[in-house]
Amino acid sequence: MLRGRILQYGNDTNDLPLDQILCGDNLELVRQLPDRSVQLVITSPPYFQQRDYGAGMGNETRLREYLENLLSLFRECVRVVKDDGSLVFNLGDKYEDSSLLLVPYRFAIGATETGEVKLVNDVTWVKKNPTPRQFTRRLVSSTEPFFHFVKTADYFYNPDAFMVDETPPKKLQSQGRSVGQKYFKLIDQSDLSEDEKHNARVALEEAIQEVHRGEIAGLRMKIRGIHAEAFGGQDGGRKIQIEKNGFTLIRLRGNKLKRDVLEHSVESIKGIKHPAIYPVKIIEEFLYLLTRRGDVVLDPFIGSGSTAVACKQLGRYFIGYDINPEYCQYAQNRVETMTNEDTSSLFGDSL
Repeated sequence: MLRGRILQYGNDTNDLPLDQILCGDNLELVRQLPDRSVQLVITSPPYFQQRDYGAGMGNETRLREYLENLLSLFRECVRVVKDDGSLVFNLGDKYEDSSLLLVPYRFAIGATETGEVKLVNDVTWVKKNPTPRQFTRRLVSSTEPFFHFVKTADYFYNPDAFMVDETPPKKLQSQGRSVGQKYFKLIDQSDLSEDEKHNARVALEEAIQEVHRGEIAGLRMKIRGIHAEAFGGQDGGRKIQIEKNGFTLIRLRGNKLKRDVLEHSVESIKGIKHPAIYPVKIIEEFLYLLTRRGDVVLDPFIGSGSTAVACKQLGRYFIGYDINPEYCQYAQNRVETMTNEDTSSLFGDSL
């Protein structure tokens, strides 16, 4: 067992098993945690009837039983998450009689039915190295969902730290002038007044310079009388700008646009026969997005220990559970063999 720490909440001191991996029934272990004691629950439960998981979840004979067991655990996880915290669950699907069972989405619907949580995003994990199987009547599955749930509208959220890429690709930067020339011509051809044309040219030139400086990835321009109105005549502030100024500029943020898609390869780790290892990089993305340094992260299906590794690398505390002794031992060894760092430097005033 990894050495734990004591964390104090308010006037009460609760002994949380911080930075520990515990082997046992995860539902019973989660029940021992106090209310609102962790910032994030992130996990990948065993998939329904996909592998032999031994005595744990995933071996149920009926899908209904599997979902009931998983939702019972989920409700306990909701209880232990802080009001500004989040829950992220990754699930895989299964075919039966040549049809997808929609297991992840049945779970998501069940999770939101009580009204205790809201589903903020269905983030798609695109696997760069899906299992190379050949099917004659369907395509190879290469995606899985990560469901992001919250308890309140005031959840902690740091999108600036999520998939940060400070400079748009050079290819996009080089498009500014060519795109600009197109709009200069359209301005000349328009029926805008001379003042409106002058203002449009000045605004367009400023946007082109922003592209060259790498501040934006590209631009779009709509000009009154040249471009059709949005369907139904409604386009919010842009419609008002066109009516008032004769044009509107749309700045494209490129890679800074936070999309609900993550592209990463499935990890393959020597020394363990874990059936589905999601990459540490994905966990890191969610840690950046939904937690701060020093926050507590719970993974009730710790498996190979990827969540623990990500937490140690980014200065978050972890709590890990698993019913499989082999997984627990492997995850524990994996964390213990990480390069020793001065942990006091991990909890500074940064992300």
